[in-house]
Amino acid sequence: MRAGLRALTSRGRSFLASGIAALLMAFFLGENDLFRIGVLVTALPLLAAMVVARTRYRLSCARRLDPPRAEVGGEATVTLRLENVTRLPTGLLLIEDTVPYALGVRPRFVLDRVESRGVREIDYRVRSDLRGRYTIGPLSVRIADPFGLVELTRSFTISDTLVVTPHVAALPHVRLSGEWTGGGDSRTRSVAAAGDDDVAPREYRQGDDLRRVHWRSTARHGELMVRREEQQWQSRGALLLDSRRYAHRGEGPRSSFEVAVSAAASIGVHLAHEGLGLRLVTDQGAEHLTDTGLSWSLLDTLAVIRHSPARTLEMGVSALRQGGGDGLIVAVLGDLDPEEARELARLRHSGITGVAVLLDVSTWDAGDRTAAENHQAVQTILAGYGWRIVRLPAGTSIASVWQHAANRGRYALNPTGGAA
Repeated sequence: MRAGLRALTSRGRSFLASGIAALLMAFFLGENDLFRIGVLVTALPLLAAMVVARTRYRLSCARRLDPPRAEVGGEATVTLRLENVTRLPTGLLLIEDTVPYALGVRPRFVLDRVESRGVREIDYRVRSDLRGRYTIGPLSVRIADPFGLVELTRSFTISDTLVVTPHVAALPHVRLSGEWTGGGDSRTRSVAAAGDDDVAPREYRQGDDLRRVHWRSTARHGELMVRREEQQWQSRGALLLDSRRYAHRGEGPRSSFEVAVSAAASIGVHLAHEGLGLRLVTDQGAEHLTDTGLSWSLLDTLAVIRHSPARTLEMGVSALRQGGGDGLIVAVLGDLDPEEARELARLRHSGITGVAVLLDVSTWDAGDRTAAENHQAVQTILAGYGWRIVRLPAGTSIASVWQHAANRGRYALNPTGGAA
């Protein structure tokens, strides 16, 4: 009841004050009719407060996001499910969901009445041009009486998370040779036509399938021997993203940093779909990606990545060097000075394919001559160490230049395919 009295609207307080005033005047003047009017006017907001307070905890709420991940510029549908879990119908309900500013204005709805055990579903859409992880909710319900005398707000506790991932462009297939590594007992062995004598067995271990026992080797060695498992081959690679604020130009969704994140997402998803075991490295070091659902894990990580204050790529190069076993290194780079380019270039050696996606940040800032000079020098240095160069200026899609990653040789290519 106290909550109901605190929830009186301006109209409700006016009714209550007028009723009390009428009662006092009726008492001093001895007017019975005025007394009856005073009782009626006073009782209306009190009864409304009692009714609204009684219906305060009689609603349940659920929320569904479809899809739970949306690409930048894409839409997601939010479905609210409200259920009246009591035997009494509700009054007027004002629904408002909490939505971050980046997803648009807060959605508001009005429900006239929800019958006993009734269910209402409300849909609305959200859209964001900015990457990130956004919390939607909690939902607030304002319960009002038909006369507008009382308005009580109730907030649910549940909330959901919408992940807005970078834009992913479909890339053409490019053959990237690299070192293939595996995780079984040994490399795949072929059984010669002569028979099982060429099979390389090993000693029996607890838990091995008895159907793999190699009886001829068991008799020869005097202990139980089993056939080795075939090697499970998997191509391994690393994706380096230059996230230094110092290395990028522009602001907002069209900045060179956002283009770099989108390019890294497109390349990572493309390589993951081709079966590459990928790890993500930034100028801050290695990022953790789950083994299952690699492309989703990559997108979730890139959705929340932000500028770093680092001035060099030292930590990123060190993380690439310590990882080892990579047959492919793809580096998405911003403004790089020649000395940093040499440190990165030395990571590529025989058996490793290096692809450098160079953002020409001078095209985001036409007056930055230093960045333009560095860009040309970095191309020469990386190409001289055998890296494949993909130049990405402002206004160019990674999908339109990705085919240049197949070009070998000690020269760089511009977006039109000519030698730079």
